Amino acid sequence: MFECDVLIVGVGPAGCAAAITAQKLGLNVVAIDKAVFPRDKCCGDGLTTLALRELEHLGLHPTSDSWVKIQDVFLRSPSGREIHLKLPEGQGQYAAVVKRIELDAELVRLALNTGVEIHQGLGFERIETTPQGVQVSLQDGNIITAKYVVAADGMWSPVRKAVGCTPAGYLGDWHAFRQYLKADGTNSRDLWVWFEKDLLPGYAWSFPLADGRVNLGFGVPRKSGVNGRQLAAIWSGLLERPSVRQVLGKVEPEDPHSAWPIPARLPKAQLTKGPVLFVGDAATATDPMTGEGIGQALESGRLAAQAIAAESPTETAAAIYERSARAAFELDHRLSKSLSNVLSKPLLAELALRAVDTNAWSRRNFVRWMFEDYPRASLINPKRWRKGLFDSSGAWSIQN
Repeated sequence: MFECDVLIVGVGPAGCAAAITAQKLGLNVVAIDKAVFPRDKCCGDGLTTLALRELEHLGLHPTSDSWVKIQDVFLRSPSGREIHLKLPEGQGQYAAVVKRIELDAELVRLALNTGVEIHQGLGFERIETTPQGVQVSLQDGNIITAKYVVAADGMWSPVRKAVGCTPAGYLGDWHAFRQYLKADGTNSRDLWVWFEKDLLPGYAWSFPLADGRVNLGFGVPRKSGVNGRQLAAIWSGLLERPSVRQVLGKVEPEDPHSAWPIPARLPKAQLTKGPVLFVGDAATATDPMTGEGIGQALESGRLAAQAIAAESPTETAAAIYERSARAAFELDHRLSKSLSNVLSKPLLAELALRAVDTNAWSRRNFVRWMFEDYPRASLINPKRWRKGLFDSSGAWSIQN
């Protein structure tokens, strides 16, 4: 039998962020994951400024052989207008691309080096609440007793199911597809986003990888009415679209394509159940406009650990986490949801992108907003205004 202050179930970005933060705050941490790392995870592989700053805060440093620092971003509007956006230079990293198999392995190594006890290839079985906290049974027959559990076990969270708070019939809010390809196009080393009429308010993307390949994919909201057959048709024809072929040039698919659901309904989500705190995809924390979730996963994991460390006789960790997580994400999620509804109409999406392309100021500020340099709802929430909000350095600015 193991005993600890905090049991982390799942050591993806959310779980590692919770584990590393809790360990640094002096808590006794044990983490488990049914997978053995390195392991792949279906993902677009893009990292926003939010994600990069959270990684820097954890103490992770990008490796030169696996990370692609993004400087140039190209958008294509529904009418075919191309918009070139540039992220700031010489002020750190605002966007990057790294394969999830490599990012997650680096985070696991960092957690181990921080002193976190991690058991890989060991799955969660069941949970019971005790007067002291929880008793968790593992698939190998062992039992862990803990004061708290941080459930970082994904959208289909077995922990959420075990404690009886899984939404009935929930299948996610986005559909996403991706595949790794070799591409020889001269423009394939930049980051591209295509706002195609038949995908709105979703989009297609091509993200450059460090090994010369690209991550090509698309995502659409589930409620857009696109069924499985239509999704398969979109995917099979994606490489034949002239705008995509023009960027990628000659391509050579390397892996079978992967599809996955994306959860993005945090305002409606139950974030805690007694001594159990849900983070990352288990908290459905993904941005509902972009489908981006790594930054939110890292931040929610950190907030959960900080809440546990800050518990007092007058306020429980669950209450602290509920308050801090909703303050961090809820308004941004509601704004993103509203903007997603606007972008579902081709004319409005076209007008919005043309407004972005008005001048250098609009392009510079939109790309930073797009990559979550500052919270999406900052413009409409004076409580978040602070000096330098729109002129902050990126991650690892001292090194760049």
